[in-house]
Amino acid sequence: MSGGLVGTGKKILALDTTGEYGSIALGEEDRLVEEVVLHSPDGFAHILFVEIEALLARHGVRLDQMDAFASASGPGSFTGVRVGLTAMKGLAEGVGRAAIAVSNLQALAWFGTRRLRATVIDARRGEVYGAVYDAALDPVCEEVVVKFPAWLGTLPKGDLEFITSGYPVPEGMGPVTMAPRALAGAIGRIAMQRLREGLAQDPADIDANYVRRSDAELLWKESP
Repeated sequence: MSGGLVGTGKKILALDTTGEYGSIALGEEDRLVEEVVLHSPDGFAHILFVEIEALLARHGVRLDQMDAFASASGPGSFTGVRVGLTAMKGLAEGVGRAAIAVSNLQALAWFGTRRLRATVIDARRGEVYGAVYDAALDPVCEEVVVKFPAWLGTLPKGDLEFITSGYPVPEGMGPVTMAPRALAGAIGRIAMQRLREGLAQDPADIDANYVRRSDAELLWKESP
């Protein structure tokens, strides 16, 4: 998706490598310049920087012309989350810029239209990652990992819209919006707002948003 030539406004490079389908995006002010969908079942570490270089070259901009770098912070694949955050932090540190981490659940809420937006991602093991945001994308219910029926029982009443990029929300639950696989554009727009509000961070202070511990951590905790 291309939005035209890059001007002199504030620019953000955004990444999402948290699933089998990832994306990168170049944003300027409130405009999405270009978003690229990436598909790499074996991970993104070996293709990410090549794709970033190509994206910037198409628009004649350099890394040191970015005002900030953003990345999906999870939840999602533990390895994928680490790849994206490590890349984003490395790029930001390399050119002395700020970093912004955005929850995938909040990025999904970007695609909603209702007052309350229940975002849901398949967490496997019969569970989902879920959260509720309002129209300003502020959290209403905290991010959790739980069985879908149990999560439904915690949701607020009212004008509630479900938003997902793949989880099969059962019919009769209410309006359901299918978000695109590419979240980097939404991540970039959320990050731009945070940049304006002075909420960007030092790259060293950014951490992952796993919502739950990895299998390795769980097994270690459960071992005698």
